[in-house]
Amino acid sequence: MSEQRKATTHLVGGFCGGLVSAIILQPFDLLKTRLQQDTTNTLWKTLKSIESPSQLWRGALPSCIRTSVGSAMYLTMLNSVRQAISKGKQTGSTGSSYLPQLNMYENLFSGAATRALTGLITMPITVIKVRYESTLYQYTSLRNATSHIFQTEGLHGFFRGFGATALRDAPYAGLYMLFYDQMKTIAPTLLPSSVIKLNSDNRYTTYASTLINGSSAFSAAVIATSITAPFDTVKTRMQLEPNKFRNFTSTFWHIATKESVKNLFAGISLRLTRKAFSAGIAWGIYEEIIKKFV
Repeated sequence: MSEQRKATTHLVGGFCGGLVSAIILQPFDLLKTRLQQDTTNTLWKTLKSIESPSQLWRGALPSCIRTSVGSAMYLTMLNSVRQAISKGKQTGSTGSSYLPQLNMYENLFSGAATRALTGLITMPITVIKVRYESTLYQYTSLRNATSHIFQTEGLHGFFRGFGATALRDAPYAGLYMLFYDQMKTIAPTLLPSSVIKLNSDNRYTTYASTLINGSSAFSAAVIATSITAPFDTVKTRMQLEPNKFRNFTSTFWHIATKESVKNLFAGISLRLTRKAFSAGIAWGIYEEIIKKFV
């Protein structure tokens, strides 16, 4: 298969996985934003303030664009970096994946560097999404949100909170790749033997590999999300109240000392749920597409 077709397959796999997960899990993202916006709110109060079920998908369009395009870019670039590091060596240990297998430091570096670059490129969509989901801004449309940010803050406004985002996403992606690779080796020993079956090529069946990859992605996301949760809260505050919170250090210090350390983990249950299921869905779909077409 040509390199161009391989790259296209990674793009399609990442796009499809990201799109499906974004559509299904948008309500969790919206609720997380609302809880981080006002830490005196509870999940129940936030749910009661939503007028109709369709409001749970407010901001779904920028979320879908960001997640699908971001996943396509990230996974394609990540594969290129991992292939370059591994010099094309493929895994043969678990049989559930066709992606290169790297050591701990290579996983940390490849995930972190690629995620930081992808985050920079998709940052404007992220800012628009967060503002649109929030109740602090009464935007009537995405066009209204975009023009307001540009008129009041200029181009810089579209990159508000990038430092906090990079500090969240780069370590998250590095830790995620580290734990994901490890879990793909461990998962077959933990899952019921009745579902871990091999096909005629002595590789895991589609059902078995999807289960292994999906559960590994889910577990890795839970660990990485828990560790990087404070960075997500700081990022959201900086994007919602740019005049009050201007840089990462002062925002982090304000939340930790003027409010409480607990507030640094505001919305973590929703973020854990969304990130874990998003990773399980997106990586499960992505790995299967790669396995079938590369």
